[in-house]
Amino acid sequence: MEGLPTINRRHFLKQAGTFGTLSLLGGIPLAALANEDHIALTILHTNDVHSRIDPFPMDGSRNQGLGGVARRATLVERIRSEQRNVLLLDAGDTVQGTPYFNLFGGKVELELMSKMGYEASTIGNHEFDNGLEGLAKMLPYAKFPFLTANYDFSDTMLKGKTREYSIFKKQGLRIGVFGLGIELDGMVDPTLCRDVRYLDPIATANTLAERLKQDYRCSFVICLSHLGYKYQGNKVSDVVLAKNTRNIDLIIGGHTHTFMPAPESIRNLNGELTTINQVGFGGINLGRLDYVFEQQSGRKELVTASSYEITDGVSVWNG
Repeated sequence: MEGLPTINRRHFLKQAGTFGTLSLLGGIPLAALANEDHIALTILHTNDVHSRIDPFPMDGSRNQGLGGVARRATLVERIRSEQRNVLLLDAGDTVQGTPYFNLFGGKVELELMSKMGYEASTIGNHEFDNGLEGLAKMLPYAKFPFLTANYDFSDTMLKGKTREYSIFKKQGLRIGVFGLGIELDGMVDPTLCRDVRYLDPIATANTLAERLKQDYRCSFVICLSHLGYKYQGNKVSDVVLAKNTRNIDLIIGGHTHTFMPAPESIRNLNGELTTINQVGFGGINLGRLDYVFEQQSGRKELVTASSYEITDGVSVWNG
């Protein structure tokens, strides 16, 4: 892989102490920054893939030839060969949109994600397209957890089939990940989500993030959000969530199909930064965020952040 472009490079190099010694000049691979005092973590992510197993057809459309699971899998494997600690996540709407879902009901999508080594996803509104029965049938094909904290499935056949959160361990780091879904009322036919109780996402997030940070001593907390990036008005979005919560380090978003040119960092209720990122839809892009953690102090720094555009035969880094 060619040298990693960076965002926030100037800010990063201005940091005092040991972080200031981790020079990124010259395109040093992230793995080279890690040592006994520092741990490097690479987070890869997708959202709203919508059953796009194959690349977009060559039909003259804006997205022609882009995407494709095989290409993404090759890229992910390459990154894993270069970086010790990689976490691959998805922010929902994995299904709906192509005949693969119409014919196989999510089986193909989740089997391929499992083979690719996804470690968690959340539930988007389109996961309900075949009702609770359809969702219950497809979940066993996922060899990774679906995380959703604000959909209460206690009175449905999905009870016990999802989790609120998971904790992943990477070279001593404890990374807490939880999921949030969008309000189903007005979004999903009520017959398809009968008896699902929707819990307030902000209150839920504050409770879980505090538990992960304080009780479970997580070094890093990620929210897989299918709330949407931003709206006019007061509808809860990733931006609203970031401003009204504590203890969330990163929000990986979905639902609004937003191609963010760069992550956005927002001050939370404690005045600390919560970073938001989202990479469009259809598997066109693979998002990547590289962090370095200082073990003794617990400090962390986002050192590179961008996305790969999945193209024919080559995946291009958009820095």
